[in-house]
Amino acid sequence: MEAFRRGDDIHTLTASQVFGVPPLMVTPEHRRQAKVVNFGIVYGLSAFGLSQQLGIEPGEARKFIDAYFEKYAGVRAFIDATIEQTRRDQKVKTLFGRIRPIPDINSKNATQRGFAERTAVNTPLQGTAADLIKLAMIRIDKEIRKRGLKSRMTLQVHDELVFEVPESEVDVMRPLVREHMEEGYSLAVPLRVEIGVGTNWRDME
Repeated sequence: MEAFRRGDDIHTLTASQVFGVPPLMVTPEHRRQAKVVNFGIVYGLSAFGLSQQLGIEPGEARKFIDAYFEKYAGVRAFIDATIEQTRRDQKVKTLFGRIRPIPDINSKNATQRGFAERTAVNTPLQGTAADLIKLAMIRIDKEIRKRGLKSRMTLQVHDELVFEVPESEVDVMRPLVREHMEEGYSLAVPLRVEIGVGTNWRDME
């Protein structure tokens, strides 16, 4: 949480802690591996799955996972508590109370149960992220209409929003979008966005 509050690069920080080197000595390959670890482990990626993604031996991948959970014991506690509660309730909720039933969490079929466990951990995170961006979209659209702007929101892709904006409205839209994406809901860590402008989505700066 402190890393997010400071605005640190979380993948570089993880690489530094898992590989035991100072942040300035983290290589691009270290960071790439840490990014896979950060996104993969919290969603139940096994040592075998991690070894396949990183192109390393399963034993080495297991060491990565063990080192990660040693540094981030709270993540392990969150995963275990979430799965345990889902076994009782057979459902999970996003931060905003949206419910996803997970009936297979107690399945006797190991494959179905494993998928259900990963879904149980994934949903509060990805589901809350989806809720946050939908709230931002509603507020931004309302503000655009209220101000009578010609800009239009055209596309949402995961955690990105794409707008068509006349050049004359770029300086108006930048703070408008930033405000409603970053300050729409108060969390224990800040929400941060990067804004790019270009003649098309591919050529964004």
